[in-house]
Amino acid sequence: MSTAEPPSASTSGAATPPTAALSPTAALPPTGEPVATGLAVGDLVAGDLVSGALVSPAVRADRAPAEALPASGATLVTAQGAALAPAQGAALETATEEPRKRASFRPDIEGLRGVAVLSVLAFHAAVPAFTGGYVGVDVFFVISGFLITGVLIGRPIGLWDFAARRARRILPAAAVVLVATAAAGGALLDPLRGTDLARDLIAAAGQFANWRFVGQQTDYLAAERDPSPLQHFWSLGVENQFYLLWGVLLLGLARYLRGRHRTAAISLATVAIGGVSLLLCVRWTAGSAPLGYFSTASRLWEFAAGACAALLGSALAGWLPHAGGAGRATGWALRLVGWAGATAVLVAVFHYDRNTPFPGSAALLPVLGTAAVLLAGPVHRALGRTDVGRLLDTRPLRAAGRLSYAWYLWHWPVLTIAQARYGSLPWTTLVALTAASALPAWLTMRLVEQPLRYGSSPAPRRGLAVGASALVIPLIAGLTLGGGTVRALGSADAPVSVPVGAADGPALLAPGTRVLTLTPSLARAREDFPPGKGCEIPLGAENSPRCLFGNEASPDRIVLIGDSHAGQWISGALGMAERRNWALEVLVKPGCPLATLTVRNNVLGRTFDECDHWRENTLTRLATGPRPRLILMAGLNRYGAQGERADGWTRTLDRLSAVGAPLAYLGDTPMPGKDIPTCLAASDGRSDACFFPRESAFEPDPLIDGGLAARYGVRVLDLGPLLCPGTGPDCPAVLEGVVLYRDTGHITNTVAQVLVPRLDLGLLPEG
Repeated sequence: MSTAEPPSASTSGAATPPTAALSPTAALPPTGEPVATGLAVGDLVAGDLVSGALVSPAVRADRAPAEALPASGATLVTAQGAALAPAQGAALETATEEPRKRASFRPDIEGLRGVAVLSVLAFHAAVPAFTGGYVGVDVFFVISGFLITGVLIGRPIGLWDFAARRARRILPAAAVVLVATAAAGGALLDPLRGTDLARDLIAAAGQFANWRFVGQQTDYLAAERDPSPLQHFWSLGVENQFYLLWGVLLLGLARYLRGRHRTAAISLATVAIGGVSLLLCVRWTAGSAPLGYFSTASRLWEFAAGACAALLGSALAGWLPHAGGAGRATGWALRLVGWAGATAVLVAVFHYDRNTPFPGSAALLPVLGTAAVLLAGPVHRALGRTDVGRLLDTRPLRAAGRLSYAWYLWHWPVLTIAQARYGSLPWTTLVALTAASALPAWLTMRLVEQPLRYGSSPAPRRGLAVGASALVIPLIAGLTLGGGTVRALGSADAPVSVPVGAADGPALLAPGTRVLTLTPSLARAREDFPPGKGCEIPLGAENSPRCLFGNEASPDRIVLIGDSHAGQWISGALGMAERRNWALEVLVKPGCPLATLTVRNNVLGRTFDECDHWRENTLTRLATGPRPRLILMAGLNRYGAQGERADGWTRTLDRLSAVGAPLAYLGDTPMPGKDIPTCLAASDGRSDACFFPRESAFEPDPLIDGGLAARYGVRVLDLGPLLCPGTGPDCPAVLEGVVLYRDTGHITNTVAQVLVPRLDLGLLPEG
């Protein structure tokens, strides 16, 4: 979709920021994010910034039907430039008795919302050309900052009143989608995906989904999982966290300051917060793409850009009518600014792609472009209907803008659940599914959003009660779904009974050993990690900590070195060390090849410089420290091209040979390319449904197939023929009752333990 997703990922792969896996085909940045990406922006969709409760029943009763509120999504702007929702505009006119001609409808904002949501939907549906459609999220953030700032500086209200209106406006529709997604997930998804969905649902209902996805996608191993049907709720979490901050800040300033002092304080705070946030955004995007993409702190500057447009627009709207020729010249300049802003947004939509480091400095183009369109909009009626406002004020765009909130909420669960159920789908089918999701979106808008905005009491306690119900009901749905999956799968904490493995021969298990049920269980398989997870250092680290197992006081030790495909062998290497009362030292960095070559890391969204530094530090550490009894190398055999891998291994083996310790190498294990526990859960444990092609399971290995092992005297153990026996076209996911893989490419810890006798005989035959 990503989420959305930085956007490059696919609904069948992990969602992450654009530079990682949030693309339409992967899921968000994100068919991933940018697994991607989501845009849930509450105010942006139905058009008003606060709930229709601002309009009292008396006000509505005084109006003839033809004079009723503008259509859902209508936005008003006062003569002073403050952007108001239609309901707010009506309430403000009644309170101050200003004539209706002092307010004008902003159809261009409604149309701009339509452009934003259509861009994101097209991106998630993998429509060709919309490679940067994920920037629609940023457009929404800017609009939100513009509207909320205009409202709060135009007529400050009480904090509880503000919170009640926000809750009633945003949460009920979100609750409907969350409950419907829980029901659909329980019926259509396998129990393992249902477990993940239940956790995501609780985070989404609690308005902290963005931080859950930060944690998931900065976890190298968890980032490989399929995108969540609720990944797009990250932006709703950011939105509501912004409302909390901005409401407290602006309403607090309004309470203690008046007039120019208040305006100056708000302007200064907006610029300061926006500046700090932009710096964090650029830094985090370069250092950790998920943190830069999903965190609230790195997105605040986009809201601040909209706030600056509102503040400047308010000042210009008051000055232009009295500025004579200078005002007319400024108006024409703003007209050009509007066209330039629209062009900037469209360039980002069609020019950016999953390889664009996003948000970072690249987000300046759509963010400033949106701010320019918003700033230029208020003057378009005075200048005629030939500016960008006329282009945005079209029925299709405004219709999409009115529906945008509900449509956004509904489309992503439809796309992800369909692809989880039926596999990867062509973009034409994704477009059809996205279009079909407009029906439940329209029903949600008509039956939930509008009645609650316009038909209920404006009392703050009523709005807070509605909001509280909209939080609690999805939480109950999430707990119910999670309880059902636990009953279906069993506990993931149940101990694993490890069968005895064969030391040699074609069989995995020792003669006479039988496994009657899947081992580990499906509930446990995904969590069947090796011990010492802290030894597999974070992506940003450049030095491995002291990580010893076994007899730590022994002067003899085995050193296990490599990436996460080396880390999967910790239990196997530990078994070898314990048989000799030796120590095991673990030097492992996920995603980092031991072969000397520079790689790009998709989670970080950039060149993996920390990997090069870690490798150099580790090789130096081995060269200057006590000599180990064995250096055991392992790793993923898929970094770079085949020739690059051979050259990289040559450079590394030159360094390791100089240490003077015996060298051993474990050939890479087969690569399933799909989440095996999830596949088994979806097929009720039928292992034949989860076979994967032998052709894609292996890559030529420079040490085994290229002769480097013989050249450097490296002892080799290739377990590929054992784990993928025979010569048929497929490899098994389960062998002799043992589940071989915990995810898309790592063996379970159970397998590593089963293979201890074989590792011991094959790598240390002398005892």
